Amino acid sequence: MTTSPNQESSPYALDQPTAYARWRETKLATHPSQVEELIVEVSDPRRFSPAEHQAILDRCRRANMAIYVSKLGDNPDKEIVRQLGAQFGLHHLDHNTGADEDAITSIKIQNDEIHAGYIPYTNRPIAWHTDGYYNPPDRQIHGMVLHCVHPAATGGDNDLLDHEMAYLLLRDRNPDYVQALMHPEAMTIPANQVDGVETRPAQAGPVFAVRPDGRLHMRYTDRKRNIVWRDDPLTREAVSTLKELLDGDLSQRFQARLKAGWGLICNNVLHTRSGFNEGDPPRLLYRARYYDRLAGT
Repeated sequence: MTTSPNQESSPYALDQPTAYARWRETKLATHPSQVEELIVEVSDPRRFSPAEHQAILDRCRRANMAIYVSKLGDNPDKEIVRQLGAQFGLHHLDHNTGADEDAITSIKIQNDEIHAGYIPYTNRPIAWHTDGYYNPPDRQIHGMVLHCVHPAATGGDNDLLDHEMAYLLLRDRNPDYVQALMHPEAMTIPANQVDGVETRPAQAGPVFAVRPDGRLHMRYTDRKRNIVWRDDPLTREAVSTLKELLDGDLSQRFQARLKAGWGLICNNVLHTRSGFNEGDPPRLLYRARYYDRLAGT
């Protein structure tokens, strides 16, 4: 059974070098080395067997993510996502703009007034990010499920990186970089306006934060526009180094292409999406964002 550290003993606290050294050694020793190690074959993700549940939990404990391969194929039932998440303590859905009425988002090409202009609803590539980076502190996204109903004809692949590994790599470069990105005004997403009306206020916050239970949370986007970084030399250097790491040839990065009936369950790890070409039927994935972290991780 995994125990939850508190902030005083958290390895992510910069004043706890001994705790960090122990955690770092274990992280590097147990972290998967290839994407195949993340995969768990399951019969029905709505009802995991005890062995299937444990296998997914094991991967999420080591890498904050798992990829399930189910026998459901292109079943469009959205209850797959809801029932899947509930088995890992994921209950509190984020009713974000663009989501369906049930708060589960249909990720597909959409040109209506609500979705037009937002990259996830196009076939364009999406750079490194964690989900909900523009949310206020009381609505941070800690868990996520991404379930594929129909893949694209070509493209639509995801690069994945455990946010704890990103923290480790950056802290190894320079702990001061982590300190800079923990500042409460490190990254600001400006207010969103539609036809001159503010639909979402500006949101400032840290990139790395330690949760009350001692776990690490990351809030990040590699977007080039509509983002304001704290204007000081150390923050600029930290952001540049983090981008360099993410764009480099990281052995800790995984690439996955979800097929029909496959999905990703994670503690909101860093991820990308490549551009894609539509098929017949069109590409469709369901995305659920949660305020909860996966229970037991």
